[in-house]
Amino acid sequence: MGEEKRTLLGMLTSEMQLRNYSSRTIKAYKSCIRRFIHHIDPIHPRDADSNKIKEYLLYLLTDRGSPASTVNQVFNALRFLYVDLYKKPFLIGTLPRPQREKKLPDILNENEIKQIFQNVENIKHKVMLMLAYASGLRVGELVRVRIEDIDGQRGLIHIRDAKGKKDRFTLLPESLRSVLLSYWKQYGLGMKGWLFPGQPPHQHLAERSIQNVLKRSIKLSGITKPVSMHTLRHSFATHLLEHGTDLRYIQTLLGHQSIRTTEIYTHVSNKQIGKIRSPLDFLVENNENTLCNKENKLLDKK
Repeated sequence: MGEEKRTLLGMLTSEMQLRNYSSRTIKAYKSCIRRFIHHIDPIHPRDADSNKIKEYLLYLLTDRGSPASTVNQVFNALRFLYVDLYKKPFLIGTLPRPQREKKLPDILNENEIKQIFQNVENIKHKVMLMLAYASGLRVGELVRVRIEDIDGQRGLIHIRDAKGKKDRFTLLPESLRSVLLSYWKQYGLGMKGWLFPGQPPHQHLAERSIQNVLKRSIKLSGITKPVSMHTLRHSFATHLLEHGTDLRYIQTLLGHQSIRTTEIYTHVSNKQIGKIRSPLDFLVENNENTLCNKENKLLDKK
């Protein structure tokens, strides 16, 4: 990459920092722009027209098979580059955006959650996984919890600078306090600082560390569902809904801006769906003797 293009990424970073974008978003956008620059080389992105941009997005969708969510992120990064940095809204303003897949999240049942906790021996790792589920935390929020953000009297955790640069409060359940206190004493933690320090202690534990712990526990538990740290957050919301918590409260605990985002859990909860009886149940119930007799005759023939 030439010096001019490296300078472009520096300008992009500065512009996003001025607009108070999160470090995660800055990193993602820079990665998207870097790949775009490499793809259109030797053309400078400033000289690329709308056809070249469309061609690149189509390449991602068809040749690379990238999911719509990834292509939409590239779209947003390119829009920032041209609209906000180059002040050229006409370049990308009319491009069609790929429709996002409407996939439902995988949910762990309560027994599977118990198995995961039981297969983790290290108290620090166990507390982290329990807290992620108990409070509905994203993994980035989990590793950044600070001791001073825990309000034991009110049973709340203050989540600061979360997604969208927003603060919120979430639950600190009574059932977690004893194991949390044991962990705090065992690791000699003070009244301030990271709840889950890494190496060195002035830094928080890396997200990858707890992700690897979960991966090992899943393997030991024999769970075959696709599971990530975010699955614990999905399961937290779904189980709250199944136990009768109002969707609006769940929205607040998760920090969702729109209730529509939270409504996805109504599609995976068994609170109502689990009570619906299949028509096969009625068929068997009303014709049990006939169906059973036919089945017995088939067995007799064998």
